[in-house]
Amino acid sequence: MLKDLLITLEDTPGEGAKLGEALGNASINIEGLCAVVDEGRGIVHVLVEDAAAARAAIAGAGLSVEREVDVIVSPPIADADVDKPGVFGAMARALADAGINVTLGYMASRNRVVLGTSDNTRAQQVLQSMM
Repeated sequence: MLKDLLITLEDTPGEGAKLGEALGNASINIEGLCAVVDEGRGIVHVLVEDAAAARAAIAGAGLSVEREVDVIVSPPIADADVDKPGVFGAMARALADAGINVTLGYMASRNRVVLGTSDNTRAQQVLQSMM
């Protein structure tokens, strides 16, 4: 099962390389990634298949996982279905109308959508009804 790991890095050259190399050297594929810099820190979300192995590799690089989040990961979506205006808005509206809060969102490899929500089970049901 895919998991999102939250890692905070220093905002200095090489920190992202350290994270990527640690995972790569442990043969852990990065399935998805979202990273931003805010107030001197790099906030990185990494989507991985084996969270325990990823945690160990990250720790071995002197970094730490701050949080592990259960996420919804869509199957690969055809470009024609996702690469058009309004898709995210429609998804977010359907979830909002169901009283579900989106807490995390990004695109992953193979055109997959990654979402963290206040109720992943219900969110999956809502989103499946849209497809």
